[in-house]
Amino acid sequence: MLTDYHVHLRPDGVGETFAAAFNDANVERYREAADAAGIAELGVSEHIHRFQQSLAIWDHPFWREQALDDIYVYCEFVRECTDLRLGLEVDFVPGREDRTQSLIERCELDYVVGSVHFLGSLAVDFERFDIWGSAQSPEDVWRRYFETLAEAARSGLFDILAHPDLVKMWGGARPVPTGDLRRYYEPALEAIADSGIAVEVSTAGLRKPVGEIYPAPAFLAGALEAGAPIALSSDAHVPQDVGYAYDQALELLAGLGVSELAVFERRQRRLEPLGP
Repeated sequence: MLTDYHVHLRPDGVGETFAAAFNDANVERYREAADAAGIAELGVSEHIHRFQQSLAIWDHPFWREQALDDIYVYCEFVRECTDLRLGLEVDFVPGREDRTQSLIERCELDYVVGSVHFLGSLAVDFERFDIWGSAQSPEDVWRRYFETLAEAARSGLFDILAHPDLVKMWGGARPVPTGDLRRYYEPALEAIADSGIAVEVSTAGLRKPVGEIYPAPAFLAGALEAGAPIALSSDAHVPQDVGYAYDQALELLAGLGVSELAVFERRQRRLEPLGP
């Protein structure tokens, strides 16, 4: 089985309406792309910050401008009008775990994709709130990122840990610590081992400046050693990116001896043989 759980029916930005993304014709475009790629399990996991209810969790300026839609209308559409698995991509906001959990529980999801984009009010992957322009050293940013990722894994909020080394997204366009980067991974890998959370292998990094799959092979090897199940995703925001570069991801997974993928339904996980 092949999966693609980290998929967005709605592109980034605020220019497109809810109705333009969440309709039968758009879902069919994604479904056709998944079928062509041999993907049996297709799920949608819209960003939580696209929904008005997210402002009860965090009133960040970016979330405020993005939170235009109703999360329950989204859930009803996916449940009642599609054959897609229903998910959310939920940013981990330290100190707001109870509020996050309360909203997640009301949505009756198949799975929750947890991600870390922000460290405090600044983002590792978004120029408008760029942490790299602050006074923080690359060593501090990388340390804080993986410590926050560890908190996210241990929070119990999430089923899948998304693009686990997103901090590398800019590649050489932002400063990178010198030396062996594995020293930064340890807190997150320990938390993955303790929590049992699934780790996402995402081909989205191949479309970013870094030009690499998330996570790096050393992080992925550590996660597998920690016993983490693997979820395979593309982080597509347009139909043509569904299953993007899965040949490279499958080669990486085969080289590390991965033979099963995590599959989710109603927050219950099972493992299925990896393959078309």
